[in-house]
Amino acid sequence: MIATQTSKNKDNNKVQRLKVLISAYACRPDMGSEPGVGWNIIQQLVQYCDVWVLTRADNRQSIEAELASNKYPGLHFVYCDLPSWALWWNYKQKGVQLHYYIWQIIAYFAASKLHKEVTFDLAHHVTYVKYWSPSFISLLPIPFIWGPVGGGESAPKPFWKDFSLRGKFYELLRDGARWLGERDPFVGMTARKSTIVRVTTEDTARRLRKMGIPKVEIFSETGLSQEEITSLSKYSSDQDLPIRFISMGRLLHWKGFHLGLRAFAQANLPNSEFWVLGDGPERKRLESLVKELGIAQRVKFWNRLPRDQTLEKLSQCTALVHPSLHDSGGWVCLEAMAVGRPVLCLDLGGPGTQVTSETGYKVPAQTPEQAVKDLSDAMVKLAKDKNLREKMGLAGQKRVRDFYSWETKGKSLAQLYSLIVKEQLSVNS
Repeated sequence: MIATQTSKNKDNNKVQRLKVLISAYACRPDMGSEPGVGWNIIQQLVQYCDVWVLTRADNRQSIEAELASNKYPGLHFVYCDLPSWALWWNYKQKGVQLHYYIWQIIAYFAASKLHKEVTFDLAHHVTYVKYWSPSFISLLPIPFIWGPVGGGESAPKPFWKDFSLRGKFYELLRDGARWLGERDPFVGMTARKSTIVRVTTEDTARRLRKMGIPKVEIFSETGLSQEEITSLSKYSSDQDLPIRFISMGRLLHWKGFHLGLRAFAQANLPNSEFWVLGDGPERKRLESLVKELGIAQRVKFWNRLPRDQTLEKLSQCTALVHPSLHDSGGWVCLEAMAVGRPVLCLDLGGPGTQVTSETGYKVPAQTPEQAVKDLSDAMVKLAKDKNLREKMGLAGQKRVRDFYSWETKGKSLAQLYSLIVKEQLSVNS
């Protein structure tokens, strides 16, 4: 089923703008994660190009509410989805991967029909951000950009020993899905048809190179708007705070919160605290761990809080501890840096590309014991050196402004589009 909505461009007589087709399965205003990736990229691109967006009908209500309040000249939405009898596949996200795959096929037929009417200059797949599922709009006879796509990150095997049976089963299923995806001929087709393949991390880049795809560049999926960056900076404070570390997010085995708690226990910093914000299946295991470590009196578990309260808690802490074992993005790291807080993470995935030695500590992930010790040492250094904390906080804010604002990303992407289209015209002439 297909429905179209357009935010009309009243400036049709002005300079000709590129006509760009975007595939964004996840796309919703005022949301983070993948829906936020889809919406923010589109919101920035429409300043430079006329944009047609293929997205799910499920996103329509949120998008229409935004378009009713704000005008985006040159922005068009095409809503397509599976037949009503098949929508149960995506009930509560349980069949989301199958739904996503079939949606890509339906989106291609919608795109092919639309291309005959519009004649696009370029197509770009934006979400979902995963490399092991194809994008069939790559079959259109125009330049195609894939990504950034991720998902090539893996929890190093020595860390599996800390996982529950459920966690180990999840990792095996994930590895199996990627193995199948890498052998899907349509995934290889998508990569080969791409003018450029953008990936979130070096891990994903390596996997695509093994598939014989040489034209790969690393480009983070994450970003913050200038408005968000300015808003987050208000949480910065020069006042003396108690030494308090914080971890935020869903309590999942691969988020590595157990490593941060062990490091905190090992650091043995008097009068210090550790806050855990979020909820999830690992909650009980983490609560048992802090009792086992003898730090229950200094660890505070908060439930999932509204965003403003979460950021307020972050601003009351010394540093963010985010030892995720496979994370393509790492939005919370950007938020912490924007607030002016150092980040402690593993040198893996998205956080490993975001955090530098100027903005925090990223430690090797060789074994759990080594990672815990290195994280513990970093906690001690930050606890003892206020000037270091402030220096890292300022460096983090600058890094976010310079490299992770959506405005910067949108302008850069529009320039890339222009370059690709010019090269294509040169080849065809």
